[in-house]
Amino acid sequence: MDKLLPEQLVKSIYQELLPRLQIESVNPRNPIQVSYLPHPWRLLGKGNYAAVVYHPDSPKCVVKIYAPGRPGFEEEVEVYRRLGSHPAFSECLYAKDSFLILKRLYGTTLYDCMHLGLPIPKQVIRDIDEALDYARRCSLHPHDVHGRNVMMHQGRGLVVDISDFMHLEACSKWNDLKKAYYWLYRPVLCPFRLRVPYSALDMLRKSYHLVTSFKTSCCQLVLRLTRFKYLKR
Repeated sequence: MDKLLPEQLVKSIYQELLPRLQIESVNPRNPIQVSYLPHPWRLLGKGNYAAVVYHPDSPKCVVKIYAPGRPGFEEEVEVYRRLGSHPAFSECLYAKDSFLILKRLYGTTLYDCMHLGLPIPKQVIRDIDEALDYARRCSLHPHDVHGRNVMMHQGRGLVVDISDFMHLEACSKWNDLKKAYYWLYRPVLCPFRLRVPYSALDMLRKSYHLVTSFKTSCCQLVLRLTRFKYLKR
């Protein structure tokens, strides 16, 4: 049982965490930098816009704090409001002043599973597919769903980061990851429990970003040329 009650946790955040925490987002494409985290708070993870920390006396809750000047807080609060309660998603317990208190999800990201050589059963993929379909039924648009944003826990799939689910533009990351899962992971990596170094995973991630950026640029160029040709008529 958590030693800190919700109201005590909020008090600790305002009195101990926020006044002394030092975080900065230098590049929106890279994880934020955490220069100082006051004791006894512990860093659980960090994304491009926010850090996730927890208090050892309240391990079932996490606090997600947005870096100064970075957008997305209001949108994330709205996403959690629409999602309500679902086994594959976290829940928002409190939100104010650019931070959220969330129910903690336990598990291993698929990114880390690849590195550790942990088998990823098909049920994990099916669970995440079902969760994303549920989000769509809640008038949301699953976006930026990739190996670091989904987890496996006791053979079931979880979606960790929903902060971009208000974005309207199409995103193929999850479908691309599923293709890699069925075409590469299942027949090649999984049978041999191969462990993929983080350096190789990062190289694949960066290569994927380059390819998708090039593809997007080409599509935009074709649209501009088509529009120009139409206007000349």
